[in-house]
Amino acid sequence: MLHMASVALAVVDMAGTTVREEGVVERAFLTALGSLGVPLRPDLDERFRRSRGGSKLAMFAAALGGDVQRATAAHEAFKRAVIAAAERGEITPLAGAEAALLELRTMGVKVALTTGFSRPVRDAVVDRLGWTSLVDLVLSPEDAGRGRPYPDLVLTALLRLEVDDVRQLAVVGDTANLIAGTRAGASIVAGVLTGAHGRDELAAAPHTHLIESIAQFPAIVRPAVSSGER
Repeated sequence: MLHMASVALAVVDMAGTTVREEGVVERAFLTALGSLGVPLRPDLDERFRRSRGGSKLAMFAAALGGDVQRATAAHEAFKRAVIAAAERGEITPLAGAEAALLELRTMGVKVALTTGFSRPVRDAVVDRLGWTSLVDLVLSPEDAGRGRPYPDLVLTALLRLEVDDVRQLAVVGDTANLIAGTRAGASIVAGVLTGAHGRDELAAAPHTHLIESIAQFPAIVRPAVSSGER
């Protein structure tokens, strides 16, 4: 008989899942490409939207045909723009996000924030939000090897926080890249409808739950915490 492991770690996305950025990231992406003389074509908007949730450097490399040097330059411009926006207070918590993170911690569940932002951008956002003490770990793609949709971020969180079993993972995100949770073996993989991808796109990705906001996530996790091994 199969046993269900008690959830011990929640791996939670940032932009669009717990953080509202009101188009800051997209504007910074397009502005950074524009700084290199790349025409702001409609297909770039669609490329950006499809790749949300993944490594930002990888997004630039894809948009620039694999030109690593130009992608790195664009990424530096992007980082400066997003950090400036964070410092201006243009990146804020989504409704219920702080309470949800606190509730997870109160249950005894460890919390790792994961993001496609680089470390400097990530740290600027987390510091501005005052979330450093609210979570156990914050990870960017360079901390793990590869960004989403690969499972590296989720599995790195599991290893660093010394969780014993991939079935003890609960993952939540706002893009189809939440497939990273399924690839990592998580028991709960929830799509949240406050971000870059809509219901149809999230439904097409492997998942266990679709929820309206991060505020509903603790209610999904709680039974898996209280039940323990069955």
